[in-house]
Amino acid sequence: MSVFTDTTRERARAIIARYPADRSRSALLPLLHLVQSEEGYVSPAGVEFCAEVLGLNKAQVGAVATFYTMYKRRPTGDYLVSVCTNTMCNVLGGQEVYDTLAEHLGVGHDETTADGKITLEHAECLAACDYGPVMTVNYDFFDGVDPQSALGVVDELRAGGRPMPTRGARLCTLKEMSVQLAGFADEREGAVADGGPGEPTLRGLRLAEQHGISVPGFDPNTPIRSKAEADKAAAEAKAKAEAAKPAPAGNAGTGVPARPEQATGSTAPDVKAPDDKSPETRAAETRQPDASTAVPDAPGTKVPADTTPPSPRDAQEAQAAGAAANPPAGDGKPAGDEAGAQRRNLSEAEAGSGATGAGSAVASETGVQK
Repeated sequence: MSVFTDTTRERARAIIARYPADRSRSALLPLLHLVQSEEGYVSPAGVEFCAEVLGLNKAQVGAVATFYTMYKRRPTGDYLVSVCTNTMCNVLGGQEVYDTLAEHLGVGHDETTADGKITLEHAECLAACDYGPVMTVNYDFFDGVDPQSALGVVDELRAGGRPMPTRGARLCTLKEMSVQLAGFADEREGAVADGGPGEPTLRGLRLAEQHGISVPGFDPNTPIRSKAEADKAAAEAKAKAEAAKPAPAGNAGTGVPARPEQATGSTAPDVKAPDDKSPETRAAETRQPDASTAVPDAPGTKVPADTTPPSPRDAQEAQAAGAAANPPAGDGKPAGDEAGAQRRNLSEAEAGSGATGAGSAVASETGVQK
């Protein structure tokens, strides 16, 4: 079993401290990234570690770790190269890029080169259709790639270099990236100093600027306020709105509150809003509305109150009474298709045909005539 370092254990405690004491299991996702940052994948020891610090069992941790593809279940290279082969990128040549890399590296999907540098995978979608075909290295984008440019990126990685992504910060290893996903800052000097947004992403902003489109009252030079400043501004705005409200109509100056009809002009009695009902009452009314169920918005109605459920004995008696009043049909016939009713219909048909004379012959041949 792998023994995790003191640094990892200290970071695990810091992660758990971010969540309420009774919600500590919410820390599982960043903890899985944390153990992956030390071993390069989520090993059985990593699953056991997460279960131990969170008080879960290994099955619960394993269920989460196997659900998300960002958690690798076997050793992964320093650089995870993902090539989008979904519809848009595929049409633009994504599959050709993947096939070229697979042949050049001598690996297939989710396989790692012998030097441990690169793990190759095809991705269903990398959410960058306007830059296709795209590939990512540890989830940093390389846009508009072709087979030759993709080969250039992986060759530089295997040679020890770190090519600059098209968008985003400087490239890092899978372990370094997992530390960031666990919620800790990249400690490399100037790690987030490079990169920038792509032109297709900015296209909407460019058009808005060109045509003078903006949110009413928007000032791009307004600095982002702190939470304390925003809360203070909201409180002042609320107080100002309250002060601007007109005085309520009615017995002004007497200290006696206005009656509902004075305040609203309506003579209808006050009715509690439907939301005042319990969820159980609302669900019951939705499933089986009847005449005794109050219409939520009808004036003068009362909201049904929760009552004590019937005892098991009452329920059994009601069920027995219902079964007695509705006998099941026999011999696969629909309810009500009884032999007595058939004989009665036949006799009525014969009696009616006797008056017509010729009808009796028809009745004797067909058996039944209504």
